[in-house]
Amino acid sequence: MGKEDNAILIEEVDSGAEKEYQEMVDAIHEHTQIKDLGKIREAFEFARSAHGEQRRKDGSLYITHPLAAAVIVAEMGLDEDSIISAILHDCIEDTEVSYDDIAKRFGASVADIVEGVTKLTRVVYTSKEEEQMENLRKMLLAMARDIRVILIKMADRLHNMRTMAYQAEKKQREKALETMEIYAPIAHRLGMQKIKWELEDLSLLYLDPVGYEEISRGLEEKEKEDAGFMERTEAAIKKRVQEAGIDGTVQSRTKHIYSIYRKMYGQNKEFSEVMDLYAFRVIVNDIADCYNVLGCIHELYHPVPGRFKDYIGTPKANMYQSLHTTVIGSEGIPFEVQIRTWDMHRTAEYGIAAHWKYKEGISGKSDEEKFAWIRNLLEAQQESDAQDFFSNLKVDMFSDEVFVFTPQGDVKSLPAGATPIDFAYSIHSAVGNRMTCAKVNGRIVPFSHVLQNGDVVEVITSNTSKGPSRDWLGMVKSSEARNKIRQWFKKERREENIVNGKASFEAEMRRLGVPLSALDDERVLQVILKRFSANTLDDLYASIGYGGLSAQKTVNRINDELRTIERAAREKGERPIWSHPTSQAKAVHGIVVEGVDNCLVKFSHCCMPVPGDEIVGFITRGYGVSIHRTDCKNYVNAVSKDKDKERWINVYWADDLSEKYETGLAITASDRNGLVMDIATVLNSLKVKVNALTARDIGGVASVFITIEVKDRNELGSAIARLLSVQGVKEVKRQGA
Repeated sequence: MGKEDNAILIEEVDSGAEKEYQEMVDAIHEHTQIKDLGKIREAFEFARSAHGEQRRKDGSLYITHPLAAAVIVAEMGLDEDSIISAILHDCIEDTEVSYDDIAKRFGASVADIVEGVTKLTRVVYTSKEEEQMENLRKMLLAMARDIRVILIKMADRLHNMRTMAYQAEKKQREKALETMEIYAPIAHRLGMQKIKWELEDLSLLYLDPVGYEEISRGLEEKEKEDAGFMERTEAAIKKRVQEAGIDGTVQSRTKHIYSIYRKMYGQNKEFSEVMDLYAFRVIVNDIADCYNVLGCIHELYHPVPGRFKDYIGTPKANMYQSLHTTVIGSEGIPFEVQIRTWDMHRTAEYGIAAHWKYKEGISGKSDEEKFAWIRNLLEAQQESDAQDFFSNLKVDMFSDEVFVFTPQGDVKSLPAGATPIDFAYSIHSAVGNRMTCAKVNGRIVPFSHVLQNGDVVEVITSNTSKGPSRDWLGMVKSSEARNKIRQWFKKERREENIVNGKASFEAEMRRLGVPLSALDDERVLQVILKRFSANTLDDLYASIGYGGLSAQKTVNRINDELRTIERAAREKGERPIWSHPTSQAKAVHGIVVEGVDNCLVKFSHCCMPVPGDEIVGFITRGYGVSIHRTDCKNYVNAVSKDKDKERWINVYWADDLSEKYETGLAITASDRNGLVMDIATVLNSLKVKVNALTARDIGGVASVFITIEVKDRNELGSAIARLLSVQGVKEVKRQGA
């Protein structure tokens, strides 16, 4: 490069970087109380020197990216260390700068944050659940230690999504999927609605560009069609609020694209059928004015029944507060009005960043409660395998909520589909462990009863209670309750757990044809124990016994480890410590029958198993092997009576499954108009194929039976959870359960 080219480059570095720096300074002045920018300028010069001539995919200088992230951090109103950390967040990852270099220059706090963000940069969405769980675990740990780490990572991801157009198509889809699956839900859980909405819209742009374009075009046409509607409505609301003597600000907007997309595909609607596309927001000074404005709105416009929500009296778990009402305008156009105070507005926009302990300089009980969900998730992942952890995570972080009351009037927020057991453990583990029965709205209900918004729940306890039942693990929806139940069994029933776990483990080893002698070699044993974070085999058996690990999944992983050990030994020319059986039966319809190749199999109609279920085979007369769940009533009855013992054989799911499997669900609900349509809509939104649906009314109680196709037990569990959230649905049971 000649002197002239080098001079042009230096000029470009200076002009591009200085422009971004000035934008950051403007954001700092507008959104923070920081006056002295000396340290921030020093961080800018440090990062600019470290990144030097590095460039991004769009050709811009790399330093512009951390500066853009710092702008977003400043808009959140975060502190000086946060802004400096945002400027430096890629230095350890992409330059020669070390942790010690940053700590020496800017302090250990900044260095810790930058190192925390660096560790999160390797989070990659993948179908390998183990790797996903490890990445999410890192993220949760970072959040628990210093919430600023995830806030800066959110800013980093948001700017990357804004500039994703220059990446390859495959990369765009991978990053968009990761953002939709991980970052947007975390933003939602942290209450950062503004960032969540933008992340969702940008992700949709790359995941379904056709759908995105259809909605964008529809919104443009709709705005032309309803030209002037928003201005007239905004002016009318502003005038009425002023007449009431209330000091308020009125804002208007169209709903964001992804929320419309979800409504269209979740409710199987065309764009023209989505009614409330417009939203208005009234921001006032105090809570009393919120309710006064609500009265003004309902005087001006006709409210839509059932579309009023008071999130001020019952805030969401992510701290969101507002009054929501949907009304019909004078032109027959429905729209939503949100009413909140300025403090509520800041919290709604930036969530935890709006009033958190680093900004306020406090650390009290209320702050700890804001982060309790992170601690609960971390505890849950320590007691779960990857599949269970992600199933729990989706309920805890991604699902809708139900608000119920204690007899004293305190509000408890639980996942949709929660039961009295979830409620009891949300109060205290001792309450759940000693629970003997529960009352909902004054009436005794079964433990499997699904709670609804507004229920008053009372838990009856007894000091003579024998503790929780293992059946409760199948009834609870929150990972907090599931984890506390498992902890009880882990602590109180260790000897029993070891006996039960060992029996299940050895039966599964025999079923897969893996000799128990494989674990006699100390080297093999240590590899296996390390794999499951256990000190002894008894610890492993105990984990299986109390439900922390599945016997089937544990033995499958041991099988994989043994194959790896065998392969590594052969590659080194050594004699394998243990040799895996060479004869492997071939799978038919995803089922391997022990010792038999290409055996005719069929799935029993009495229990209709799906991948993930514990299964067993029954040799039929002339029809091959019939596959049953191990909790199937027919199998349980046969085993208890020692009937046809020689005809029950070991079968298991193949490793590579690509088929969909049919299974049946029996739904009990209060009969009402539209029930069947709501059930079908929920399944359609999950893209679950329905093969059959029958319904009948028995004295005001609807009995609905559906046959659906799912890929595995996880997908089935998601469908059941969503069905339980349908209004009036009391119970969803699998066929044969």
